[in-house]
Amino acid sequence: MASPAGSGTSGMSENVAGLLCYVLGWVTGLIFYFIDKRPFVRFHAAQSMVVFGGLTIIRIVCGMLFLTGTGFHMGLGLLWLVSLVGFILWILLMVKAYQGDKFRVPIAADLADQIFGKS
Repeated sequence: MASPAGSGTSGMSENVAGLLCYVLGWVTGLIFYFIDKRPFVRFHAAQSMVVFGGLTIIRIVCGMLFLTGTGFHMGLGLLWLVSLVGFILWILLMVKAYQGDKFRVPIAADLADQIFGKS
């Protein structure tokens, strides 16, 4: 059932909107943060931006280490580990949001609350 225009919702159920906050990482988190004003969705959107935005920055740093001759193996290992953690978090967070759970990633959820306000 679609919501009336201007009501501050994305026109879908909260759990589906929460799941979609994670689909494309921080990008969909950013989109849903601005189009949906429901606290459950905003929480997942903010957490998505912090978790996957942070992992993107870490991947960039690991990639820089990977490109330098001195940190080649260390950069490659860290890049693989960060990618694995990101994939596991991606699946876990989508499942938890779809189940209607407000699963909080340690540190990241608190940081999201500080940056974007409590949802």
